[in-house]
Amino acid sequence: MKYRTLGKTGEKVSILGFGAMRLPHFETNDQIDEEKSNEILTYGIENGINLIDTAYSYHANNLAGKGKCEEYLGKFLYENSYRDEILLSTKLPSWQIKSKEDMERIFDQQLKDLKTDSIDLYMLHSLNEDYWKMYRELDVFEWMDELLSSGRVKHMGFSAHTEMDWIVDIVDDYDKFEFGLTQLNYIDERYQSGREGVEYLYSHNLGTMIMEPLRGGRLVQNVPQDIMDLWNLAEEKRTPLEWALQYLWNMEEVNTVLSGMNSLKQVKENIEIANRSEINSISENDLELIHEVAWEYKQRRGNDCTGCGYCMPCPHGVDVAGCFREYNVAKMLNNPAGSAMHYFSLESETRADNCLHCDDCLYHCPQMIHISEDLKKVEEFFGKRYDYF
Repeated sequence: MKYRTLGKTGEKVSILGFGAMRLPHFETNDQIDEEKSNEILTYGIENGINLIDTAYSYHANNLAGKGKCEEYLGKFLYENSYRDEILLSTKLPSWQIKSKEDMERIFDQQLKDLKTDSIDLYMLHSLNEDYWKMYRELDVFEWMDELLSSGRVKHMGFSAHTEMDWIVDIVDDYDKFEFGLTQLNYIDERYQSGREGVEYLYSHNLGTMIMEPLRGGRLVQNVPQDIMDLWNLAEEKRTPLEWALQYLWNMEEVNTVLSGMNSLKQVKENIEIANRSEINSISENDLELIHEVAWEYKQRRGNDCTGCGYCMPCPHGVDVAGCFREYNVAKMLNNPAGSAMHYFSLESETRADNCLHCDDCLYHCPQMIHISEDLKKVEEFFGKRYDYF
């Protein structure tokens, strides 16, 4: 396994981290298959993975609930004496926080479930504009200071599904953040904070952790033949999985990539690829080919929305650009479940089902999209509630 320094934390972290959001489970998401999960985690740790990432909500049946993942991991690490061998990463569920008391109550429960006295890498989960404003009002800075000074948290960070402007604000507002977890893959270079966000964190010596390297697995599952035909033009032959991971490890700005592995085969494949990865190892021609593949995927989107915002603000509060953004990504990869969490993280009153079809926006769109009709398609595509567990 290869290791890189996680920014100003100074921690040496395996370039492949174990994302524990998609562990093997039985009929429902909260029924973790402990035997299979033990097998894949043990193999990963014994073969050099030293970062396991979880969250309060992982392996729950709804976002409002408490998941089973932390409790399972606490038991696994304790019974196998692995706690001191790994960096343990987890997160505070921003959508469940209404007060400082909520923060403290949930954090104490996390320590208990994980059977540990301290968290190595602790994050405010899924920050966006609304959550960050809420945390500011609750003076989260004082609370984070106390976690660090007491030793209950070793390194403080954040995960974010937001645009670049808010990444800058978050970093500027709290100078004790040491790392950030953001989304990046070769089709998401300009999605949310994208590549610019990773480069910004790196330039400020913050550790960079990457989520969704395979876009929920859609970049490697049932790859269309025309995409495979493009990959076959590469100077160096790689599988779609290798292209997705090597694209990230090719960048010096990327410290570690989290993969939600759920089988022993996946763990072995990912570790094998990590072991032969190098920074700046992809040729200029093959880098251009990656962009061609990304462009080909993007031709499959649901409509031609560019996110220009000319249709905004909607008189009824609908976030037209946000709805179309998630719809287009889901259509592009034929994967509503993969984008549903992002879509339903939009405030409920801003989602597509709130469109009243007044058509005030109709003549503002430079792409001539019939916005109200397409918002109806978004509503039909995702549904009215999150039901993808």
